Amino acid sequence: MRHLLIVPVLVISAIACSGADTIDQHACPPSGTTLTYDNFGKQFINAYCVSCHGGPNGYSSRSFTTVESVRASKDRIYANAAADNTFMPPGPDDPPRSERDKLADWLACGAP
Repeated sequence: MRHLLIVPVLVISAIACSGADTIDQHACPPSGTTLTYDNFGKQFINAYCVSCHGGPNGYSSRSFTTVESVRASKDRIYANAAADNTFMPPGPDDPPRSERDKLADWLACGAP
């Protein structure tokens, strides 16, 4: 049973020690954003997150299959995947920096 606790502790430690920027450090652009869940967020989340976070073979306890679930986890998503934060998604098919920057703006503006 103890070994089951090791993995979450290691993940939390990695995030805490990663020096990740937080959503509080990224202001919504003064003019706001034209990005919405329908024209950006849904496609990004489906392409890079849902296979683990809510897809048919997903194994994470966090599901990002609705805009509400994404908004509820926007701080965590930002700290792991937006702007300079590249902890997620793991693997070779990472989003390009331009998409991570859009994700940062979209999340910082409240994920409209």
